[in-house]
Amino acid sequence: MKTKQKIAILGAGESGVGTAILAKKQSFEVFVSDFGEIKEKYKKVLEQIGVPWEEGGHTEARILKASVVMKSPGIPDSAPMVQQLISKGISVISEIEFASKYTNAKIIGITGSNGKTTTTKWVYHILKNAGISVGMAGNVGDSFAKQVAEENVDWYVLELSSFQLDGIVDFRPHISVLTNITPDHLNRYNYNIQEYTESKFRIVKNQTEEDFFIYDSDDEIISKWLETHSVKVQKLPFSLHKKFENGAYLENNNIKINIYNNQFIMPTSTLALEGKHNTKNAMAASTVANLLRIRKETIRQSMEVFQGVEHRLEKVLKINNVLYINDSKATNINATYYALDSVKGETVWIVGGEDKGNNYAELLPLVNEKVKAIICLGIDNSKIFKAFGNCVDLMLETQSMVEAVKMAYKIAEKGNTVLLSPACASFDLFENYEDRGRQFKNVVRNL
Repeated sequence: MKTKQKIAILGAGESGVGTAILAKKQSFEVFVSDFGEIKEKYKKVLEQIGVPWEEGGHTEARILKASVVMKSPGIPDSAPMVQQLISKGISVISEIEFASKYTNAKIIGITGSNGKTTTTKWVYHILKNAGISVGMAGNVGDSFAKQVAEENVDWYVLELSSFQLDGIVDFRPHISVLTNITPDHLNRYNYNIQEYTESKFRIVKNQTEEDFFIYDSDDEIISKWLETHSVKVQKLPFSLHKKFENGAYLENNNIKINIYNNQFIMPTSTLALEGKHNTKNAMAASTVANLLRIRKETIRQSMEVFQGVEHRLEKVLKINNVLYINDSKATNINATYYALDSVKGETVWIVGGEDKGNNYAELLPLVNEKVKAIICLGIDNSKIFKAFGNCVDLMLETQSMVEAVKMAYKIAEKGNTVLLSPACASFDLFENYEDRGRQFKNVVRNL
């Protein structure tokens, strides 16, 4: 009798439990181990499918018996358990790698420091409207592995973080999208932008001449990497400043997309989402749609009604003619740059959290121009005070969202904007950026 393959799963969050569901279906012997506490809802799922689990630490002897280990994206490669597995030659992969082996669906993989969630949801929205059988997973929605176990679709649109891409071996999307590369998560990459860049470019690693790579040609880091590395994949750039024979560009406030003698034109004025960064997201999403030969009218309609992403430049309320904007998803400098660039009028800026190696100097011109007061919302705000202390008259700090919003309410005057755009991770004071954004919205609605 054939012995069952053993898989150990490190981390019992969305990706870990999703992998357990799929692995069980594929007749693996499954064991789930979490160094922290497992949420009740996930314990129930594991018990329902008959998968043994542990929390509050790892039983090394049991994990080291596995033939393959799926590591949740939040666990760094430097974790002692992971280092032990690597030293013993046991394969450590991501959920994305594991699940992709058990589906025949074609994959659209979308990564980037900013804009990947918006672009992923926009692509999914267009494909759904076109009547295509499609699932959406990765960093959004249910886990990819869970969907592969429970659904049968023709396409998947996956939002992929660098952490997920670090754990791939054979994963190959048919269409890959790289929205941009700016310093982010550098604490996981030895504060080395080159290491982070290599991580992002793993998305094209297994692509062939039959596949497509859509990318921001205005991005210096992307352009430099492509100059020094050869890729087999067919390249389709997009740009606000250059024109291409094959790719997407801006001309007379129209997005123009050329793909092998097939042209698509759409005015930027009809896009549902505002801002230059969203013009680029729209270029990426509509390039994917044109590659799939979706009807032009369907693409246009989908681009016009898409509502965007919660916690990304989300207009919450206007109170006393002061606009409150939730941009909690801005966890790095580049995302906050776009936010400050897009706001109109003087701004009360709520910033701070867990710093990931930020260089705040990039924001100085916009802060000088637009920000009247800064409210620091974090455990350690010293770096923010040092960066902006000389250019903003009023700087306050707090570790409470209620207090931060009340401070902003007192400072803001008619015509001002109160902007939550933290430029930092949320884990010092909040469960995640969603928790931070929802708390902000709740407090604003109760003012």
